[in-house]
Amino acid sequence: MQRLYDFLRRHPTWADGFWAVVLFGISVFGGATVEESQGTDLPALTVPVALLLSLVVALRRRMPERMLLLALVVGLGQLITDVATLPADFALLVIVYTVAAVGARWASRLALTAGLCAAPLAQLRWPNEDVGLATNLAVMVLQAVPFALAWVLGDSIRTRRAYFAQLEERAARLEKEREAQAKVAVAAERARIARELHDVVAHNVSVMVVQADGAAYVLDAAPDQAKKALETISSTGRQALAEMRRLLGVLRTGEHQEAGEYVPQPDVQQIEDLVEQCRGSGLPVDFKVEGTSRPLPSGVELTAYRIVQEALTNTRKHGGPDVGASVRLVYFDDGLGLLVEDDGKGAPHELYEEGGFDGQGHGLIGMRERVGMVGGTLDAGPRPGGGFRISVLLPLKPAH
Repeated sequence: MQRLYDFLRRHPTWADGFWAVVLFGISVFGGATVEESQGTDLPALTVPVALLLSLVVALRRRMPERMLLLALVVGLGQLITDVATLPADFALLVIVYTVAAVGARWASRLALTAGLCAAPLAQLRWPNEDVGLATNLAVMVLQAVPFALAWVLGDSIRTRRAYFAQLEERAARLEKEREAQAKVAVAAERARIARELHDVVAHNVSVMVVQADGAAYVLDAAPDQAKKALETISSTGRQALAEMRRLLGVLRTGEHQEAGEYVPQPDVQQIEDLVEQCRGSGLPVDFKVEGTSRPLPSGVELTAYRIVQEALTNTRKHGGPDVGASVRLVYFDDGLGLLVEDDGKGAPHELYEEGGFDGQGHGLIGMRERVGMVGGTLDAGPRPGGGFRISVLLPLKPAH
């Protein structure tokens, strides 16, 4: 049955054609049987009238306005040629409903007017002489009611479809606006990251210049110190090149904005100071470092600091009362792990969905952009029992 229903929905004209054939058969063969039982012949125009009215039912959805006009012409022809009402006249009721539901507005108004006039005209053309005027008027009103109900039902269907279409259009528009806002947030975050990486590169180049000047100054007097300075220049230069590649990758997808004064960016060592600031503001934070601490690429250190900063800021904003947090830094052989958790229960769940961590829709977007710039991975989501968890793995080798 479900397959049959789906087929009829995909091919509505087939279903209408089936009912048109049934209506035609009842009108012609049923009428012929009645005439034969009464010893009279079927009127000559009965078959063409029944055929045209059946055609109205068959094509009502494909050409509703044209089928309405055809039905009106056939109905007037019945009145003029004295072809009494047939079962096929049910097509008038059907086309009134159809035009009210899917037809043009002028056709809908015409269908209502014609439907309300059809019963009185038929009653006047073929009155029942065995009853009085009052009875004929009552029958006239009762016969007009189905046409009015058919039009009201069709118009209600039209209104409902228009309402759902507006809802779908609004949902699609909101989705597009959300995507546009996400793209704007990504572009803004990329520009911000580009500025910070620009500062990192500038700082590294400044270190190289200072070391080069020092090496030149002590080259003859202290060759060992000069050698050490040159090694520092070499490692710092490689690191600056890696950051420069990353910076260029950011600028390819975002607009370049001039940075302000070139200043060193925060690093992993300053995370402890950040934690102390949070503790001083009333947020208890448990901080631990696991593994052997060692120098990291500047981009990795900056990313780690910003992730922790963003996570703790949002814990204060959305964690609710009596919230606590923990920060773990884990040094692996080939990467740096970050784990930031809180036990807050004050933030609604939707703030923790993708793109909504900061309450304005851009928190996780910025985190993912930062982590992606250094080739890392990020996993974020609510904790069982409440709170939020952010797990990040940052590679120590620059991604090419």
